[in-house]
Amino acid sequence: MADENMFGPIDVSVSGMDAFSQSMGQIYKNIANARTVDAGNGLPYRRVELLLKQRVDDELGGVEVDKVVPDRSPFSQIYDPNHPYADGNGYVRMPNVSIPKEMINLTIATRAYQANVAVLRRYQQMVDSTLELLR
Repeated sequence: MADENMFGPIDVSVSGMDAFSQSMGQIYKNIANARTVDAGNGLPYRRVELLLKQRVDDELGGVEVDKVVPDRSPFSQIYDPNHPYADGNGYVRMPNVSIPKEMINLTIATRAYQANVAVLRRYQQMVDSTLELLR
């Protein structure tokens, strides 16, 4: 009897790699816009975060991006009366991006991605060992 979920571990790992790759891309975008005082709408860039959820299309699951949500924390302000975007009091609204927080999130996403790569490597080693035994 053939196992219908023979590629289950591969699918789960690949879904994790895809989700965390997208997450890293969003983190890079947040970092790149950490000093963008006008995102095209007259407001500073607003930090965005990806929310992941368990995939439920099969029994093994995996993960996928559920939502892209803006961070509703307030914008920070700096005093720079000579800045072209300064208000009447000399304050400039800055994006709500915290570089240390983004770096921590990047480390988490990178480690999760690496863990999924390790699962794929181990699975490949198991298949190679099985084929060697069958020779």
